[in-house]
Parts: sequence; C-alpha cells; structure tokens
Amino acid sequence: MPRRSLTAVAGGIAVAAALVLAGCSSPSAAPAAGGAADPDAIITVGSQNEPTSLDQIGGGSSGVTEVFTGNVYEGLFRITDDAEVEPLLAAETSVSDDGLTYTFTLADATFHSGDPVTADDVKYSLERFISEESIAARKRQLSVIDTVTVVDDKTVDVTLVSKSVSFTYNLGYVWIVNDTATDRATTEDGSGPYTLADYRKGDSITLDRYADYWGDEPANGGVVYQYYADPTALNNALLTGAVDLVTSQSNPDGLAQFDNDDFTIIEGTSTTKEILGLNDRIAPFDSVDVRKAIYSAIDRERLLDSIWDGRGQLIGSMVPPSEPWYIDLADNNPYDVELAEDLLAQAGYADGFEFTIDTPDSGVHSTVAEFIKSELAKVGVTVNINIITDDEWYEKIYTNHDFQATLQGHVNDRDINFYGNPDFYWGYNDADVQTWLAESEAADSVEAQTDLVKLANQKISDDAASVWLYLNPQLRIAASTVTGVPENGLNSLFYVAGIAKAAS
Repeated sequence: MPRRSLTAVAGGIAVAAALVLAGCSSPSAAPAAGGAADPDAIITVGSQNEPTSLDQIGGGSSGVTEVFTGNVYEGLFRITDDAEVEPLLAAETSVSDDGLTYTFTLADATFHSGDPVTADDVKYSLERFISEESIAARKRQLSVIDTVTVVDDKTVDVTLVSKSVSFTYNLGYVWIVNDTATDRATTEDGSGPYTLADYRKGDSITLDRYADYWGDEPANGGVVYQYYADPTALNNALLTGAVDLVTSQSNPDGLAQFDNDDFTIIEGTSTTKEILGLNDRIAPFDSVDVRKAIYSAIDRERLLDSIWDGRGQLIGSMVPPSEPWYIDLADNNPYDVELAEDLLAQAGYADGFEFTIDTPDSGVHSTVAEFIKSELAKVGVTVNINIITDDEWYEKIYTNHDFQATLQGHVNDRDINFYGNPDFYWGYNDADVQTWLAESEAADSVEAQTDLVKLANQKISDDAASVWLYLNPQLRIAASTVTGVPENGLNSLFYVAGIAKAAS
C-alpha cells in the first residue's frame, strides 16, 4: 500500500489543524528566584480539580487529565502547552495515500513495572478507549478507528472507517496502558516520568520521579497534588507556603494579595467554558424559543464582571477564539429582557415555568446558579438550585441524563463535536450539525474542515443548544521561587516535569 511519511511534528494535515495559541511557549526549567533550581525539590500543587476516577475510560473528570496525562501515562502523541502535536511514544508515523491507515513505529520506552511498551499495549489501549464500557471524553471522535493490527513488537497499523483530519491530535489525549495491568482505579502502570506513589481520596495524590524514565529527566524530584474544596482555603495554603502553586485561580477576589514580589500571576489562554446545560430532550427545553429566552434573560456581561472582575470574555457558542473555527457570536443571543418575555409567550410560557439546576459544589458554580436564579425571576421563571458533588454530577447528569438543567465548566479543547452526538448529556439533536461535523473530519484540508465546523458553530448558537455564559480566564499563581509552570492548561493538561523550585 503506497504510503507517505509524517514529519517529526506529526506533519501534514494533523499539524496544520493544530491550533496555535499566540504568544505562548512551552515552559522551561530556568532557575527560580532566590537561587539555582533544586533538581530534587518536591513541588506541592494546590488544586480544586480532584479526579473522580483514576482510570481515563471511567470519565475521571478533568482532574485525572491534570494529574496523569503526560506525567504518569503517555500517548502516541503529545499536545504541547501551545497546542502543537508532537510525537511521543510514536517515534515514526506514516499514512497510506487514501488517509485510512496509520502505521506507528514505537519508541523504546518502558512501563513503570519494567515491561516494554509494545504494539500489543497500543492495540489494547486504543480498543479499550473506544470500547462499550468507556465513557472517555473523546471516545466518539476516536470511534473512527476500525481495526488495530499488531505488525510486530514495535509496529502497529491503525485503520480508520473514514478519514479523520484530527486523528493524531485526538490521539494525544489517549493513554497507552500496560495490557497486563489490573486495578487501574487505585494503581497505575504508565510510561511517563512519574509514578503514582500515594493516593488519598479527598486529600492528595503524590507522584514520585521515575528513575528509569526513557525520556528527559524531570526538573524536580516529585509532585504532590493537594486538594481543596474551598478557594479561600486554597489561597491561604499558597500564602502560607503549604503549596507552591495553584493550577487554577477560581477566586478572583483573592488575586490582589498575590500581586507582589513573592508570587507570580500567570495568565494564559483558556478553553474552559462555563455552561448552563439544558436537557434539550425534555420540555420546556426541547423548544428553541424557550432556550433562546433563557439565554436572553441573563445579563452575562454583569455575571462575568461579578465573577471575574473584567477577566475572561463572553462567547456565544462552544468555540473559543483560540480555535480555527471561531466566529464572534457573543451577541447572537443578546441580553434583552423584553425579547426573552416575547419568546416565552411565543412558546406558550407567558406565565413562566419552574425548573431545577443541578449544580456541582465545586468552583464558582453555586454562585453562578444564584445569579441565574435572580435573572430568570425577572421573566417569571422560577429556579430551584440543587447542590450536588462532582461524583454525583457524573452519575446523575453525565451518565443517567436525569436532570432539567445543570452548570458545568467544560475544559476540553475542540469540543464542539459533543453537539454532533445526540446521546451526549444535554441531548441536542440536529441532523445538519451531525452531518457537518462528521464531514469536517473527513475533509481533505484544514480549510474545508474549518468551513464545515463554522456552519455547525453558527447553528448551535442560533438554536441556543446550551447557554454559554462566558469563557474563563486561565489564571495560575506560583511562589516566586517556582518556574516552568505551564501557561495555558489546554483541556486541563498540566505537565509538571518542567517545573523547578529554587533551593532553600
């Protein structure tokens, strides 16, 4: 079969399709303030983003991506902090002329157990990722995989059902796991620069540096993720030196206390969308007019100002400005109380209605829910707020679809594809959107892909498929003795190997 080889950066269409976040570069492990970096320093990371599972195919939330992807487990490719695609476990890649068969030659890497990374592991990992039991976020996109064939220990062929312009990009999020490993809920056997040393649910995850790592040695001796439910407690931990940095600042009111020489405020590019997700399967949210009325009844600019004090921005669809198919749709469903009232009357709800928002207890969701409740009261809509845990959210909302409305911060990049899946938790079902998104993946060029995704982008906004409240700012804070902190955190990726701390 005729083949064309890919370049060292995963080449051709796949790399051209990778979005580039302007002005950002991968962090380096330069000496931190106060002296030379200590190569054995333990970095303590404060986070509110605890995993709900340690197994990627079990959902795991963005928290498992933050801790494990690229740190404990590795993929065939790596998505850099500035969103480029780099080869990782796939040392060489070639693609058949019809774009359907990818041949990967594997790097000489080993798992933490000492087992070599082989083609059998790749086959097992990819098939497991798209299996019936998997609820991984990118399962649908990677279900384009038809067959995975082991050629020899270090070579594997992956044949697709149809061309996928984003295939290697999506593979950057798939862990290659040891096919003999068991109990992935509490243990691991990855090939990354760190091993899982300790896991205390509700408290912390500790990663130790892996002495026999096949790649470059980390700039630190290990990492402890310390979890905090309350943003004020997280900030206090940073102020007192209990943690060295925070992965995301969710309490803008606390920023001023870090605006001094003892700390560095890092502002990157976010892909996190705060969404009021409506269950489009059920009344009254199966009505486009009702969804648009809800959208227009909420003063999103005032909400953003009250939450983030001028940081972040309004968006009108699932696509942030950092992605190739962005359209400025912030005013497509404008704040207009009279319009909202007219749309409700048109839909048969002139006297309003009552519904419940199931709200995760993490981050700012409960504050946002109270704001929405007060806004919708202006148009006669009564909102009940039900606070649930993140674990409950995954079961009730994500898995069982047992809800009317919910709040969630969607961190994934390029996740407009969720609107092409009628089985996704919000249940949006539009044949044109499904067709455009499916055809975009089979496009012959990035330009053709972009044109098709823009059509879907416009349509989901016109239909108010969800209420996109705002795009979070990406804010991280580190002690001035710490350097090499990733800026952007694309899709919650948080590579810790480049983080260094000055010797005390």
